[in-house]
Amino acid sequence: MDRLVHRRTVLRAGFALCASLVIPQARACEYIASTLRITHPWTRATGSDSTSAVLCMKFDEVTETDRLIGVETPVAAGAELVGESAGAGVDLLIPEGQETLLSEDGTHLRLVGLKHPLFMGRSYPLQLLFEKAGMVSARLNVDYVAGLTSFTGRPRF
Repeated sequence: MDRLVHRRTVLRAGFALCASLVIPQARACEYIASTLRITHPWTRATGSDSTSAVLCMKFDEVTETDRLIGVETPVAAGAELVGESAGAGVDLLIPEGQETLLSEDGTHLRLVGLKHPLFMGRSYPLQLLFEKAGMVSARLNVDYVAGLTSFTGRPRF
């Protein structure tokens, strides 16, 4: 009887190992919509007197041109697009077959009317509304401290 139990345990472990090799692993901070992939929505930690925060992320694997038309999160009153092609509110064209990067150094989203400080290491609910893909639920990660002078790199995608 002990041999049978041992054999079953070994077989189960073997099946589990094989399944882990065959099933693709989910990558952290990726959100899949019907028209594109959203990678790593993030911002920096803010101080108690901050009224806004920069929101960065990447859109790729775009199978159909789409537009980001809305952003909602319980930590801010609203959002606006900042950069070269920015107008009032949120209206970001995401072209088919291209990668679109929202970064601190270029076009990005600004969360306005922060309701409380954003703390390092925390994540908050984030809703992204697309013209074609609809609403996508994601998490906003607070990855870096604002104004950190020794930080020389940016998050890598």
